[in-house]
Amino acid sequence: MQKKLDSLLAAAGIALPDQQKQQLIGYVELLHKWNKAYNLTSVRDPMQMLVRHIMDSIVVNEHLQGSRFIDVGTGPGLPGVPLAIVRPDSHFTLLDSLGKRVRFLRQVQHELGLKNIEPVQSRVEEFMPEPPFDGVISRAFASLQDMLSWCHHLPQKGQGRFYALKGVSPDEELAALPEGITVESVIKLQVPELDGERHLVILRSN
Repeated sequence: MQKKLDSLLAAAGIALPDQQKQQLIGYVELLHKWNKAYNLTSVRDPMQMLVRHIMDSIVVNEHLQGSRFIDVGTGPGLPGVPLAIVRPDSHFTLLDSLGKRVRFLRQVQHELGLKNIEPVQSRVEEFMPEPPFDGVISRAFASLQDMLSWCHHLPQKGQGRFYALKGVSPDEELAALPEGITVESVIKLQVPELDGERHLVILRSN
């Protein structure tokens, strides 16, 4: 797995210290182990997890601004855990409504010694942040409209951003955004060995 991760990172032009690489591999190992009982992801092969979960998450890192983030509908911690590993000076709240996922995330936090994540079990519309976040991240929402309507209370007013991880560029959704929302950028992401397109949509509420 170490060789595979090294080659993927090299292909993406990402340099990481050894400790972070070990934590990323440790996370994949935990995901693989718990997946059998908890059914956390449809990806069964750890080598594919490196591509579709680890690389797919950390290519977003350079585009994030701020130090306090919430990963909404995080599932087994994606993209929040890989981002927290490669961004140790930032803090990530990992929000999910399913208890088994949050239990898994607490185990990840304990075994990998991640001090900068906070797993929280809650529905997003019931979670009240104090203070608000620099960024709201999600790759689980069906549409940008849903993300904005359910998460509008989470980012700092005028400052915080929404980061939506998408497949193909969601042009129709972007055209139908409500007033008061600015599209800062739509970035085409390059994920080594991943089939299909990936885009990051960055929005700000005015």
